[in-house]
Amino acid sequence: MASSSAKTVAAYLAELPEDRRGEIDTVLKTMRKRMPKGYRESMGYGMIMWGIPLEQYPDTYNGQPLCYAALAARKNYSSIYLMGVYGDPTRMARLKQGFAQAGKKLGMGKACIRFRHADELPLDVVGDVLAEVPPAAYIGWYEKSRRLTAAGRRATAGKVATSAKRTGKTNAANSPGRRK
Repeated sequence: MASSSAKTVAAYLAELPEDRRGEIDTVLKTMRKRMPKGYRESMGYGMIMWGIPLEQYPDTYNGQPLCYAALAARKNYSSIYLMGVYGDPTRMARLKQGFAQAGKKLGMGKACIRFRHADELPLDVVGDVLAEVPPAAYIGWYEKSRRLTAAGRRATAGKVATSAKRTGKTNAANSPGRRK
């Protein structure tokens, strides 16, 4: 399955072939058990997703709930998406070390761990990494990362310019490019 149009997790699982459903269900149980409180399980982007609901944090770049983790059955493999690992070298190193210590091969993109069978994963390590980041910390990380993008720099520059206009100060101290 490339992507699903299922509206619920139960419907998503029901449309999987029985053998794939078993593999996904094994990983799903671990993810549910270890997911920090405050993330909401839903369907998003055609996969099972845990994110921060828009009513809790509406200021996302794409108007969708802020995705923390996801689980999906693809055509030839399955994937776990760990957004809390992406961009965090310490957490990434622990994940890699956990796979190595368990004697498991880590097939990973930037935030995507690919697997065919649940026994290819050290589920305790995946669970530990998931459990480390509560929603408030993830929101802080997200906001910091957004400020580093071109759009974030433009927004910051606009705020500085507006502030300078209000206060009448237009010197280098108000420049968004000034280093502190």
